[in-house]
Amino acid sequence: MKITGADVLLKSLELEGVDVVFGYPGATVISIYDALLNSKIKHYMVRHEQGAAHAADGYARSTGKVGVCLSTSGPGATNLVTGIATSYMDSTPLVAITGQVGTTALGLDSFQEADITGITLPVTKHSYLVKKVEDVARVVREAFYLARSGRPGPVLIDITKDALDAMTEFNPPEKVQLRSYKVFSKGNGGKIAEATAALSKAKKPLICVGGGVITAGASPELLDLLQKTDIPVVSTLMGLGSVSAKEKAWLGMLGMHGTPTANYAVNDCDVLLAVGVRFSDRVAGQGKKFAPNATVIHVDIDPAEIGKVIRVAIPIVGDAKSVLGELVQRVTPPEIDEWLEKISLWRKEYPLRYEKNGQLKPQYVIQQLCEVLGDRGIVTTEVGQNQMWTAQHFAVKKPRTLITSGGLGTMGFGLPAAVGVQIGNPDKVVVDIAGDGSIQMNIQELSTVKQYQLPVKVVILNNSSLGLVKQWQALFFEERYSGVHLEASPDFVKLAEAYGIKGYRITDSSQVRATLEEAIAYPGPVIMDFVIPPDEKVLPMVPPGKGLTEMLGR
Repeated sequence: MKITGADVLLKSLELEGVDVVFGYPGATVISIYDALLNSKIKHYMVRHEQGAAHAADGYARSTGKVGVCLSTSGPGATNLVTGIATSYMDSTPLVAITGQVGTTALGLDSFQEADITGITLPVTKHSYLVKKVEDVARVVREAFYLARSGRPGPVLIDITKDALDAMTEFNPPEKVQLRSYKVFSKGNGGKIAEATAALSKAKKPLICVGGGVITAGASPELLDLLQKTDIPVVSTLMGLGSVSAKEKAWLGMLGMHGTPTANYAVNDCDVLLAVGVRFSDRVAGQGKKFAPNATVIHVDIDPAEIGKVIRVAIPIVGDAKSVLGELVQRVTPPEIDEWLEKISLWRKEYPLRYEKNGQLKPQYVIQQLCEVLGDRGIVTTEVGQNQMWTAQHFAVKKPRTLITSGGLGTMGFGLPAAVGVQIGNPDKVVVDIAGDGSIQMNIQELSTVKQYQLPVKVVILNNSSLGLVKQWQALFFEERYSGVHLEASPDFVKLAEAYGIKGYRITDSSQVRATLEEAIAYPGPVIMDFVIPPDEKVLPMVPPGKGLTEMLGR
C-alpha cells in the first residue's frame, strides 16, 4: 500500500523511538501536520521555532534520547539555526526537520525559500536535502544514526513539499551504510597502558571531566576510578553532574569562573587525565599557561579535538565509558598523600565566598534552591551571571540534571529547554534559573508552558541589567557602561498573571526559603522574581589572557 512522504516520515520517526516532536506549522509542512493527527507521536507547538530547537535540545540532554524539532521553510527554518548551533557546540543529539519549497521552485527565490542545508552546514554533523519521496525513510534512518553515534550532534533533514505529498511504499532500510563515516569506540591498548603507567607513578595527578563523560554514560566508571585511586577531579561547565559535588574527590568547576582550588590544582598537577573535554577558551584560556607542569592524557571520541588547543602527551581516541573502564581495571593507586594535603589547604584557604551584608544575594538564592530541591529536580539555566552563579553554588549531584548552553552561550536557552526537560521528565521538578535580560529572549514560551500545563518553575535573578556584560565593563572598561541597563523590563509578576501563571516578587532574603518551598510545592508553573543588587559580580574570575591562578576576587 502506498502512503504519502509525510506518513513515511512519521512512521520512520516512530521506528527510531520518537514519541515527542517540538514544532511550529507552516505552508510547506502542512502535510506533516495532517499526518500527525493519525500518528502515535505527540506534537508540542512552541511559540517560536528557536524555542522548538531548544526544547528538543533540553529533552535530549535530560533523557539521553534524540530530540526532534520541526519547522516550515524560509524564516521557520532559519529561526531554528541558533538552536541547532547550540546543540552542535554542546554535542547534543538532535534531528531538525524542515519543509522546503517544491523542487520546481528551488533556486528561484520563491516565497519562503531559504537554502537551509547550506546555512546549517557549519553547525550540523550533516545536512540533507530530500527531493524524492523514495529517499525519506533512508535519510531518516541515516540522520538518527549520525545524530546519536560517535560524538553526538544535530542533523538537518530538509524535505521538499512535493516529496512530502508524493506517494510511495514504506520500505525502511534494515541497515545504515555510510562508507565515509567511522566511529572510534575502543581506545588504543598501547596508549591506555601509557596512561595507566603515568597515573600510577604520578605524585600530583588530577582528572578533568567534560560533557563527554555524561554523554557516554561513563559516570559509574569515573566514580570507580575516583574511589580506587583517590585522585581529585575537576569539571568543565558541561561536565557538572558527571560526578556528585558531594564526593570527597570533587574540587569544583575550573576555568574563568572556576573555584580557586580547582584552578590551583590544574596549574600544579603533574599528570592531567582529561576525559570528554574540548579545552575551550573559558577553560584553558589561550592554552599556553594551562597545566604547565602536567603530562596531559586526553580521552575523546572525536579525534579532531585531541591536540587542537592543548599539547597532549598521551592521546586516546575512544568512548569515555570504555576507556575509563579499562583504566579502572589496570591502574595502581598512586601515592598522593602530600598532594591531597596540599589540596585540603587550598580548600580551607580559598572557599567560594560572597559578601553577606543583609542584601538579597543571588548566591544565597541558588544555595537555598539547591537545598529545597534535593534530588527531585532538574535545573536549566539561561546565560550570563545567572548561569555562572548556578555553576558555582548549585551542588549538582547526578548526570543530566543541569542543562545549560555551554559552547555557544545562548541567551534565551533556559526557558524553552525547561519545556523539553519537563516533557521528557514529567516526574521531576524542573527549574529555569534566569536573568532578567536572558529570560526576555524567549519569554513567549510561557504560552507553551501554560497551554500544556507544564509545572516549570522560573527563578529570575533580577538586577535590571545585562549583568555579565556590565561586570566586564566595570572591571576592564573603567565602569563605562554602554547598552547594559534594562530600564523598561516588565513587571514579571504581572506578566506571569497575564499568562495565567502564578508570580512572586521577592526583595528580602528572609522571604527566599518560604517562597521556594511554596513555589516548588505548587502543582503548576511559577515565576519568582528575585530583586538582587545591581552591581553583584560573579567571582572569582580569571581575566582574559591570564593564567588560571591569576584570579580576581579569590
